[in-house]
Formats: sequence, structure tokens, C-alpha cells
Amino acid sequence: MNSTSKIFIAGHRGLVGSAILSRLRQGGYSNLVTRTHAELDLTHQQAVSEFFAAEKPEYVFLAAAKVGGIVANNTYRADFIYENLAIQNNVIHQSRVNGVKKLLFLGSTCIYPRECPQPMKEEYLLTGPLEYTNEPYAIAKIAGIKLCESCNLQYGTNFISVMPTNLYGSGDNFDLEKSHVLPALVRKMYLARLLEAGDMEAVLADLGAGSEAEAGAILERFGVSAESVEIWGTGRPRREFLWSEDMADACVFLMEERDFADTHAPGAKEIRNTHINIGTGEDVSIAELAELVRRTVGFGGRLSFDPAKPDGTLRKLTDPSKLHALGWRHRVKLEEGVRRIYEWYLENGGAVR
Repeated sequence: MNSTSKIFIAGHRGLVGSAILSRLRQGGYSNLVTRTHAELDLTHQQAVSEFFAAEKPEYVFLAAAKVGGIVANNTYRADFIYENLAIQNNVIHQSRVNGVKKLLFLGSTCIYPRECPQPMKEEYLLTGPLEYTNEPYAIAKIAGIKLCESCNLQYGTNFISVMPTNLYGSGDNFDLEKSHVLPALVRKMYLARLLEAGDMEAVLADLGAGSEAEAGAILERFGVSAESVEIWGTGRPRREFLWSEDMADACVFLMEERDFADTHAPGAKEIRNTHINIGTGEDVSIAELAELVRRTVGFGGRLSFDPAKPDGTLRKLTDPSKLHALGWRHRVKLEEGVRRIYEWYLENGGAVR
């Protein structure tokens, strides 16, 4: 890619897509193409075909996807597999048909088996049953990997698939019900600190509540008080976290510096597992994470773990050796990332500056 290359970022409003867009702008790329969902429905085959025929992008970052938490994945199973397959099929197919020079497809580490050996290597793909709750989403992402791989092998395209670990960062979702664990902990600890300081006005502003009674009901529902913050499970499960801007940097690096040919051994009789894990290779327990967030926010109360709530998979850690061998490593350590995301929330979401 060069500074004037025409680059389409599909899903530019999401956590990953927005980070990629920002990274490209910082890198001096000026010919960037974006479309909102209202402007271009990527599940609509004809619309995507017409878009590619008219715009003729040279490079494509496919970060668009239907995503959600455990409840959403398990409840709307047909929607998750259908919409993700449609998005992928349309964008990847039209990239091939219209001669896109290189495409980067973003998946998820949920593609690996439920009981996957740790840390998870690329070669473990399709070696065991998937986690049931997000099986439709995972199958769609596996299909995307195989579509990219198959286009490369049959048509000589240059499509790369990457599988990021758990991401967090600026612009994250802090919804108390729908957000992932790290931003949820940040907001809950922040609210608890406000309660600890007796700043009910700031609590009301943060929650958008019209009265203390309404705010109290919300806080009770999510286990937040001046004395403690409730956390689901035992705190023992271990998770890996990657700063979203690091993820974007890895994606741009691969698009600039590496090709499909670099993802597998030359001369292999069977070419598979060409996708690339993007992670840190480091994890922490949920209890350790919660303590780190508590210290960063400055909440003096206690952490209350609820073992009656599900823990989920005990460990999900990527092996990023392949990515390291290709020449990229993460830069932002978890302690710095937690500080950054908290500062971002204070500036953009929290009621107190």
C-alpha cells in the first residue's frame, strides 16, 4: 500500500474498524473509503456488487461483523450465522471479482475448540467441538478463513485472515448489561468510587437517571455500592487482552509488509491454517484484572465475587508465535491500557472530569 492507495475499511465504526481507520490516517493514507450500514448493507449481494464495481478499492480491511455477548449469540443463532456469512461472502467474493490487491479478514479466537490446548496455536483449528453458545458465529468466521484461503489457492488472490484475542480500547462499549468484562469493570468501579465519595449528582448524570431511587435500582441490579462491586464467577478464569490500537497496528503492518505466501511453509502439499493469531501471549485472572481496575480507578471498597454465576471457559490464551515470526509484537501493556481506557471514559463517558 502507498499513501494514495484506495482502501476500503468495512465496519469503520466498530472498535477494530475505527482503530484501523485512525491508524491509516496517522500513517498518511489519504484515499480511504468508508460506508455506514445505512449507506451500504453488506448483507445485500447486489448492493455490495455495485459498490465494488463503482469504487474499485485496491485494498480491503474486512472488520464488519454482527457481534454480541453470550446471551445474544445463543439467542439469535440464525441471525449470527446468516448475517456474518452474508457479509463475508459478499465482500470477499467481490474483492476477488474486482481485482482487489490484498484483503485482510478479521475473525475471532472463538474459532478454536471449546477444550482447546493452551496457548491456542493456529494448527488447533477444527480439532474439536466448538463452544456451544457461540458456535454459529464461530462457524461463520471459520468459513471466512476458508473462503480467503480457497480464493488464494484457486485464483491466486492475496487475502490474509487474522484472529484477534479479547480487545479493549478508546470508544469501547461501556454498557453495564452488554459490554465485555474490562470496560464493564471500569464503569462499575467508577460508579462505586462516586458513591464512595458521596457524589450522587455525578452518579445520576452517568446513569442518565432521573432520581436517586431510579439510580439505586440500577446500581443494585449490577451489584455496585459504596462498599463493594459484585463480579460474576469465582474470579479464577484467565483472559488475554489486547489494546485495540495495537490490533490496528498489527493489521496495517501485515497489509504493508506481508503476503499470503508468508503465512505457510513453501511447497506444502496441503495448505491450511494460514490464519494468524493476534494477541499478547499473556493473560491474567479476572480477579487480578478487577484488582488492577480497582486500583486504577481509585475505589477503596472490596471486590465481591459471586461463585453462583458462571465462570465460562477457564482459560483462553493465544499463541502469537507466528505473528512474532512475521515481525510484529504488541506494545501496550495491560496496566497502561487500563489507565488509558479509564482516562478515555472520564473524557468521553463519565460524568466527572
